[in-house]
Amino acid sequence: MITVLIADDHDIVREGLKQIVAETSDVVVGGEARTGAEAIERVRGRKWDVVILDLNLPDRPGLDVLTQMRLIAPDVPVLILSMQQQATYALRALKSGASGYVSKNNAREHLVAAIRKVARGERFLTPELAESLAFDLMQPSQDQTHASLSDREFQILCLIAAGKPPREIAADLNVSVKTVATHRARLLTKMGLKNNAEIVQYAIEHDLLPPRA
Repeated sequence: MITVLIADDHDIVREGLKQIVAETSDVVVGGEARTGAEAIERVRGRKWDVVILDLNLPDRPGLDVLTQMRLIAPDVPVLILSMQQQATYALRALKSGASGYVSKNNAREHLVAAIRKVARGERFLTPELAESLAFDLMQPSQDQTHASLSDREFQILCLIAAGKPPREIAADLNVSVKTVATHRARLLTKMGLKNNAEIVQYAIEHDLLPPRA
């Protein structure tokens, strides 16, 4: 039996995932978490076969939660489940230690297969996402300049594009406002952008806006 932990702040999403899993005979939901802190505590408290992690948790970025989980339980596969279908998010999740990535839009079709595959120690991407990821990796670097950003710079890029002010970004990421300003300056330089308006425009053009709750 594959025992999974679901970390997602939306009750309706967790209930939907449990219904999908309930249709199987070899997968069971053994626990739930609504925040990044709860998810980390659940992983610290027991052994899981698979963790299903949303990237958009209310208290801290999903990639930060993923990184912490890899430190606590490096052998536990983490399957990312997100509204964001852009290949950039999947690539960053995989580089941060995720074992697979599934969009919430096609969870019913792919979730069980993904759980089984990552539980065996393998990686999982939907065929469409794998194709998109391969295509993006072959694009000229100037067409995907955000690929040069660090994870923190990329997070700040997306939060700025979503309209969040520096103090709110600092609170979300648990860093100082000065640190946010430093990362903003670096990402502007790396990407050849001048201001927040250009950041927003770039994010729109490259489909990087975070999904709305």
